Amino acid sequence: MNMKLTEIRSIIKKSGNTSHAKTLQKFFKTGKGEYGEGDVFVGIKVPVLRKIAKEFCDLSFNDLGQLIKSKIHEERLVSLFILVDQYGKADEKLKEKIYSFYLENRNYVNNWDLVDLSAPKIAGEHLLNRNKNILIKYAKSSNLWEKRIAILSTYTFIKTGYFETTIQICDILLNDKHDLIHKAAGWMLREIGKSNIKTLESYLKKNYKKIPRTMLRYAIEKFPETKRKSYLEGKI
Repeated sequence: MNMKLTEIRSIIKKSGNTSHAKTLQKFFKTGKGEYGEGDVFVGIKVPVLRKIAKEFCDLSFNDLGQLIKSKIHEERLVSLFILVDQYGKADEKLKEKIYSFYLENRNYVNNWDLVDLSAPKIAGEHLLNRNKNILIKYAKSSNLWEKRIAILSTYTFIKTGYFETTIQICDILLNDKHDLIHKAAGWMLREIGKSNIKTLESYLKKNYKKIPRTMLRYAIEKFPETKRKSYLEGKI
């Protein structure tokens, strides 16, 4: 085993906190039948993990490949922080390699924080000026995390004023049953509203009767109270 991989795992293990780990196990729904079933936490806060990632920002793909497959949540998250950092500094050839690595290992990006802290900055950034059909494919997947990767990746597009893919994916997810998808889609709709309120209101007026309640609540969170009430009561 590479010395750097041994070292980073040792640091993560030593940085853990049993009490915090128990809190995280509950927060990220790791119980039987829950969305994070079987995920293992050692109990480390995100700022500490970011610091560890910076110390090992040049970790090789071989080591990252082992780290991202870890049963320990914090090890997977550190690997993703390193990938995000490497992607931001990479030339086009290396960016393509990091993007491909990310998609190839997406099965290990399997809790909402892992998705949210990586998808916009790797998949989103990479697809900004490229064909986005892979995200449509993921949005139609039966896999919860592929669907969340699809919608969260569009956060990067929204920041540039491009909403089409977000809207298209939200249409696909309107009939989804999972609360985590409702929250994510509603969040992205709300972000559209920050940039262009007319686009958001146009979408809501067209779809508000069939939008899942949680998705709608998230989308209209920044609306004035009277307008929020009108949408929630179906009086638009």
